[in-house]
Amino acid sequence: MELLQSAAKKSLLDPRTKMLLLICVSVFVLGNAGGAYADEFRYVINYMPLFLLLFSHRWKLFLYGIFLYTAAYALTAFAVPQLHGFANFLMLAVVGIVLRFLPGILTGMYVVSTTTVSEFICAMERMHVPQQITIPLSVMFRFFPTVAEEAASINKAMSMRDIRFGGRKVFKIIEYRLIPMMTCSVRIGQELSAASLTRGLGGPDKRTNICRIGFAFWDWVVFASLAGGIALTVLRASGIV
Repeated sequence: MELLQSAAKKSLLDPRTKMLLLICVSVFVLGNAGGAYADEFRYVINYMPLFLLLFSHRWKLFLYGIFLYTAAYALTAFAVPQLHGFANFLMLAVVGIVLRFLPGILTGMYVVSTTTVSEFICAMERMHVPQQITIPLSVMFRFFPTVAEEAASINKAMSMRDIRFGGRKVFKIIEYRLIPMMTCSVRIGQELSAASLTRGLGGPDKRTNICRIGFAFWDWVVFASLAGGIALTVLRASGIV
């Protein structure tokens, strides 16, 4: 089934475009590169992952993101100027966490959920990225979804035993939820690493790939938006604009 799925393009964007978007979000939103000169560009790349999730039919993530962004910007504009002291600090911390960390999280979720391992490896090979980088990243693409599935199964099993927040056995959460989750994470990482090497990822010969990736219309739209935002930031910082 995975072989058949990897033969078709899975999402609106090429994997290389997604990675460029993820880098820009990390640098300009999380890293605050450009400072006040990149405010408008920062607004654009904040909302870009939301609409990409919408096109990928991730309705819940889109609605949650819109709600959190709108609430954060509204609090920044109306509530923060009216508060003072510790309340102002606390509100700024909450708003900053949402506006700095959430875009990167949503972009990462979009990249991982819409890119198959075969597509990612094909994109890395076309960019001539060394296998020392490609193999760990390809393992990561399967690691997080697998861990999420394992965590959901553990949560369901422990909820049936009333080991949950608000239950009578809440103090056993660390023993029966967190420790099994840590053990499973280590095991999953080892199994995925072994599986990637078994498929020949570490071999000296070049692997064949049936994935069809390439830049299309929406890739160029994203490229143009990112290039225009970066150029505008540089020009404003230089005092030209």
